[in-house]
Amino acid sequence: PRVRRQRQMCIRDRALLGDKLLRLVPLFSWELLYGFVSYLKKEFFMVKQLETRFKRIETKYVVSKDNLEDLLADLKEYLVEDDYPTSTISNIYFDTDNFDVIQDALDGNHRQEKIRMRTYLANPKIDSKVFLEVKAKDDEGIGHKFRLVSTPLAITNLMTDGKNHGQITDRQLLQDIHLLRQRYDEGLKPRMYIYYDRFSMKEKETIQGYAYNKVRVTLDQNLTYRDEDVSLFKGNHGFPLLDEDTIIMEIKAPGKKPDWLQAILDKHGLEEQKFSKYSCAYHKSQGLDYGPHPVQEKGASAYV
Repeated sequence: PRVRRQRQMCIRDRALLGDKLLRLVPLFSWELLYGFVSYLKKEFFMVKQLETRFKRIETKYVVSKDNLEDLLADLKEYLVEDDYPTSTISNIYFDTDNFDVIQDALDGNHRQEKIRMRTYLANPKIDSKVFLEVKAKDDEGIGHKFRLVSTPLAITNLMTDGKNHGQITDRQLLQDIHLLRQRYDEGLKPRMYIYYDRFSMKEKETIQGYAYNKVRVTLDQNLTYRDEDVSLFKGNHGFPLLDEDTIIMEIKAPGKKPDWLQAILDKHGLEEQKFSKYSCAYHKSQGLDYGPHPVQEKGASAYV
């Protein structure tokens, strides 16, 4: 009898709770509810299965804001907005005091590697989930990206002191980081902060007359950098990386660009550019000139 009474009380309490929740529902608009759910999905995006290995060809183009609306209209014939189409991206690049990592990349050494910590959160906290990424290029110019997820503190400790208290478990990437730290005499530290706003699109899964290529297109604007206060927790202030009117469009594809995409690029007179955000920030921090250059332009190979 005692167990039965407890069960009856539990059922009654659940019914009362359900009735209270139903009374609250009319107080919220469906738009507000949808927005709240979207926020939760974005805030806790790590819940979805994490992709840790990428192999793709990345090409970059310079787009002016005046041409953006017409370009987007053409792209949306074949692309749809990504799962999280708008994002704020903050990056911390790890390098030595003398920028040996980026200088090696400029010289074409060590597969042009770059090491960064990245977050898509507007206001990351000390225990937020962020990415550690190592980018490299093979002899054919194909980009490879390896990444893991952890906290800013764990990643910084790993990169600067080689300490890992069990938060990071990817053995292969840990080995790569260990070798990188040895190469640079364990002198890696947070060296450059780069911020931008991104709009992302992905290829429609079905396009009549064309095979599916898993193409992604991103548009980055409001690019900012600083080489002081290099932290994810000091806001997104800094110096402009490019002119205010300039947008960097990146095309990411596993192989050759599809014909429909090349036709759009030709229509808008867009030429592939040699450009690296980190390389640009490094040059500007040293008072050196740097900007996007057409790939076929003489001397453009110096830009990575």
